[in-house]
Amino acid sequence: MTVQLRTLVDVARRHAARQPDAVAMICEGRRVDYATLHRVSNQVARGLQAAGLRPGDRIAWLGRESEHFYDLLFGAAKAGVVLVPINWRLAAGEVEHILRDSGAALLFVDSDSAAVAEKLAPELPMLKQVVALDSGGVARAGFAAWVSAQPDANVLTRVTPDTPLVQMYTSGTTGLPKGVVLAHRSFFAVRDALASAELDWLDWGPGDVSLVGMAGFHIGGLWWATQGFVAGVPNVVMREFTTAGAVELIRTLRVTTAILVPAMLRLLLVEPGVTKADFASLRKVVYGGAPISAALLARCIEGFGCEFAQIYGLTETGNTAICLPPADHTPESGKMQAAGRPYPGFEVKVADDKGNPLPAGEVGEVWLRTPAAMVEYWNMPEATAKTLVDGWVVTGDAGVLDEDGYLFIRDRIKDMIIVAGENVYPAEVENVIG
Repeated sequence: MTVQLRTLVDVARRHAARQPDAVAMICEGRRVDYATLHRVSNQVARGLQAAGLRPGDRIAWLGRESEHFYDLLFGAAKAGVVLVPINWRLAAGEVEHILRDSGAALLFVDSDSAAVAEKLAPELPMLKQVVALDSGGVARAGFAAWVSAQPDANVLTRVTPDTPLVQMYTSGTTGLPKGVVLAHRSFFAVRDALASAELDWLDWGPGDVSLVGMAGFHIGGLWWATQGFVAGVPNVVMREFTTAGAVELIRTLRVTTAILVPAMLRLLLVEPGVTKADFASLRKVVYGGAPISAALLARCIEGFGCEFAQIYGLTETGNTAICLPPADHTPESGKMQAAGRPYPGFEVKVADDKGNPLPAGEVGEVWLRTPAAMVEYWNMPEATAKTLVDGWVVTGDAGVLDEDGYLFIRDRIKDMIIVAGENVYPAEVENVIG
């Protein structure tokens, strides 16, 4: 099945045909099967077309996690429209910049974000319509009414692995947020690479239940959710992450796989009343997004009692390009503080300021070559050219390769400070004291 699925359009149709009654999503107790996801996303695609949107146009989502976010993701995919997920925690000015920069024609909001949309809508002439999850506030159309007014027949827009799917905004360390355009291939490349090499670093099996612990406006959360959908497993979507809520979901829904950042892992371990039994269903936790100390990782391996896999990459690399597999999560491996090594067919080099590879043991800038790399920074050709160089993604991260080809991240290149003539990175200090 893996080699036959190349776009999210393929995913929706395949699972609706083969396992229509299987659960696709669980959000706040609401269950959506794959047949319903396919039908509703068809209606979303029809609604986008009825609103005059054409392939390549943009729509935006501003709100907390919901099954409707994924209705929009699959619906936009079917219409060839690009979805722009916006961090609901951003200030109104930052939201306005993203909406204006992307040129989003439709904005979908939840009730908590309606006030921000109401304030911004008059200032954004390209914004044709605001659609809310309910009919109150700013909405000129409620989502349920907007969807139900459309037919549910398949949409015939031509979509390929290179068709843009989402535009994720990332500010990095300086400047205004940049729109990272990712195509469908960005969400299939890692799975295909592991399958072709028969590796189980990030694997799925019968009976798996996936917890999406990171928000969909973050590439880690969105990428992880798509992996679950491609695998055809239930995806547990949290409206907003809380440790108590995550423990309850893991325990009651028998979650087997999850993606979490180190801060979440730390909080789960110290949640009042939690015991190892609460995590008994877990077989694998995938983590990334920030450095993790050796002490915390050891506590997690003991406290959760399951396999761990670390992933490293950027929004610009389509999320992960490097993985520390479960087999390396032992003191004997000597690799527990590494970010990992590239997936099959992916490449990494540590380079000097001219892009020349440095030998093992020398610190330089991390460059990654991946079939999941971004298409471009939206409307920023100069920035794109600086980041995409001869097929490589220039990360801005400082790192070092060991003799075995494992990558160790030091920090951001621009965060380096010099102490007594030596290069020192803040992440190294944090690792010692954390």
